[in-house]
Amino acid sequence: MGPVLLMALGGLLAGGAFSLKKQGAGLTWVIVCAALAVMSLVAAWALTYKL
Repeated sequence: MGPVLLMALGGLLAGGAFSLKKQGAGLTWVIVCAALAVMSLVAAWALTYKL
């Protein structure tokens, strides 16, 4: 169940980063949101393959 929730969180954060960029937010906030999305997706991948 954990990896599924992390994938969902990663998707929401990726969409949020895209939305922030479209709305003209500062580049720092877009990068922070995108970095959190990547970390969530990597954690889901690691839990899936038990690394």
